[in-house]
Amino acid sequence: MAMMPGRAARYIAALVAPAPQPHIVVPCRASPPLSSPSHVADTLITDRTQLVQYIAGGEKPRADWRIGTEHEKFGFRLDDLRPPEFDGERGIEALLKGLTRFGWDAVEEKSRVIALTRDGASVTLEPAGQLELSGAALETIHQTCVEVGTHLKEVKEVADELRLGFLGMGFQPKWRRDEMPWMPKGRYKIMKSYMPKVGSLGLDMMTRTCTVQVNLDYASEADMVKKFRVSLALQPIATALFADSPFTEGKPNGYQSYRSHIWTDTDPDRTGMLDFVFEDGFGYERYVDYLLDVPMYFSYRDGIYHDASGQSFRDFLKGELPVLPGALPTLRDWSDHMTTAFPEVRLKKFLEMRGADGGPWNRLCALPAFWVGLLYDDTALDAAWDLVKDFSLAERHALRDGVPRDALKLPFRGGTVRDVAAEALKIAVAGLRRRACVNSKGVDESGFLDALIEIVESNETPAERKLKLFAGEWNGSVDPVFREFAY
Repeated sequence: MAMMPGRAARYIAALVAPAPQPHIVVPCRASPPLSSPSHVADTLITDRTQLVQYIAGGEKPRADWRIGTEHEKFGFRLDDLRPPEFDGERGIEALLKGLTRFGWDAVEEKSRVIALTRDGASVTLEPAGQLELSGAALETIHQTCVEVGTHLKEVKEVADELRLGFLGMGFQPKWRRDEMPWMPKGRYKIMKSYMPKVGSLGLDMMTRTCTVQVNLDYASEADMVKKFRVSLALQPIATALFADSPFTEGKPNGYQSYRSHIWTDTDPDRTGMLDFVFEDGFGYERYVDYLLDVPMYFSYRDGIYHDASGQSFRDFLKGELPVLPGALPTLRDWSDHMTTAFPEVRLKKFLEMRGADGGPWNRLCALPAFWVGLLYDDTALDAAWDLVKDFSLAERHALRDGVPRDALKLPFRGGTVRDVAAEALKIAVAGLRRRACVNSKGVDESGFLDALIEIVESNETPAERKLKLFAGEWNGSVDPVFREFAY
């Protein structure tokens, strides 16, 4: 798999050679947005098969496959670079209220604005006020980039008035955990108390990390299984390409994706590579069994988060949940519980790719392009499966464990992760070209991968570039990152 010296540049250059463009814009039909717990009915669960059927209900015909992109970003005050609190005239709630001028509807919890919704999208808060756009279910990467760009423009307009800025990276580069604020959301209070019981870095995950992810559809159980296996095996490759979290509390931390490393000591019950996905017989039922063994965090009822941390959803199914004795769960409880598992790839009514650090606009567009190119074209999906199908369990774990530190330069099978990344990008480019979703100028989606191709061609991750700046013109300070890399 290793490339000979001098071959890499020619190999990557071939990926971006001009391709014939179709003359017709691919038509796209409307479909419902990707599922959200807030839209799940309070249907009582009386049989375990309902849990399986809930996931199977995500199946969609190819014409209705959509792309849902999510990204998080750190807020900071322009004068002192500190993260804004929730309260106050320059706080996060003020920012959310300011965004309502663009047609966003406010979502309140205990009379406080904690989220926004508009046209199938939402703006939500992570525990320390990281601002997240959960995008609508869209047809093309072109639309995704318009959505992301519009959101960032709206945020900047309001943030400028509040003298705030926003930064896309995987880990908070400057401030200590105890210097991060906490948002007034009930589920975060429960998680804050529980996390230190099961891992040493869970509170860092909550308060000091940011990611970009994409949510993609499947047609059937077999299609889900194949996509799950491919995306899980290649998730470390995405981590390497997007590695952008090399600083902790103002100093290099020894990692390129410290965000990814943090998940290795957050909570072993709900994180990891899910080896059972590669076992014979894997499907919806096996994933339900996994989720039933993930300890609960809470049950949300009558506007109250009931602390069920560490308790069993299996007991809940029998009406024996200690915090709610005699109560049976609803599909809303199940949907909420599914969001409290944090593997590298997560299955709900769609598949979520969770391996990438947050970053600038072009990489926020590149992540969905990467996975859509690999998973939404049959030829590409077959080629991606051929690339990873003989990865052993030990190799998959070696990639997962080694990439946070070494990224593209991690040795693998006589070459490096860079070689695997180059091959995956070749497949993704071809997949997007065959997909042939073009914009009004007749340009397809493959150009959104240029940012990743350049990273592979240079063999230098975003983290490595920032480390060079830190050692050079930044004179050992991370403060310039807030100026030079802000949205």
